[in-house]
Amino acid sequence: MLDPLIVSLPDGRRHLCHGPIDLVIEAWGAPEEVAAAHAQAEACFPTLLPRLAEELALLRRPVGENPTGPVAQRMRWACLPFSDQEFITPMAAVAGAVADEVLTVMLDQRRLEKVVVNNGGDIAFYLDPGARFSAELIANDETLEVAGRIEVTSDQRGRGLATSGRGGRSLSLGIADAVTVLADTAAAADAAATLIANAVDCTSSAIRRVPASSLDPDSDLGDLLTVVRVGPLRTEEVDRALAGGVARAELFKAQGLIEAAVLSLRGERRLVGAGPLSIEPAGSLTV
Repeated sequence: MLDPLIVSLPDGRRHLCHGPIDLVIEAWGAPEEVAAAHAQAEACFPTLLPRLAEELALLRRPVGENPTGPVAQRMRWACLPFSDQEFITPMAAVAGAVADEVLTVMLDQRRLEKVVVNNGGDIAFYLDPGARFSAELIANDETLEVAGRIEVTSDQRGRGLATSGRGGRSLSLGIADAVTVLADTAAAADAAATLIANAVDCTSSAIRRVPASSLDPDSDLGDLLTVVRVGPLRTEEVDRALAGGVARAELFKAQGLIEAAVLSLRGERRLVGAGPLSIEPAGSLTV
């Protein structure tokens, strides 16, 4: 396992990298408070990946036994509400859970106005009264095409944002170009985005699937069929696939598991549960 890398960026942010964990952290507040928050994050960071590695076998199994590490516990609790509905392992929330843990460490005994912990696009954030968080929405994980912007104010729910889809960092059972979810925590958003992206799917000869184990023998998906190629799709196939994802997102919204979701496939987008959020679409967005 390579040693962790911690770099101070010219704009005051910190870049923390260790194996698959790739964080950019930023804090706003009094200089001494920001410095202390950065130091707290840097002190805890080297322990995160080794603790996860110790329990990896458990985390790759369907949600069940309670792990002991702080990030692993966050992963389990984020996935638990979904586990009685469909197949999910704690690994569905790993990136978001890491972001949540580092955010919590940075806030410990600190007085800060705003904190953002970005783990490769899965983001945990804190907002003091009057602060706001905004981010671009990705329409395609491979091309990084922008779908629009989302803005959260301090009086609104949701402190975690995550994106999943085909072409991202993990294997996907669905064909979504990208699904972005806002939820109470980054871990919850991560788990929900994974499942909604899986539900963006249809039957088509343009879609090629292979067992996840043939791509990664250690994958938590085992022999489940994952998407490796999506050719040209007819308009009705895109609509049918997005409808499946919308149904899943609306269910999670009704259950209080997410605040909002944006689903993208082949230039078409669907928005679920925007509520008081300010979303400025770039292109076709159907509500």
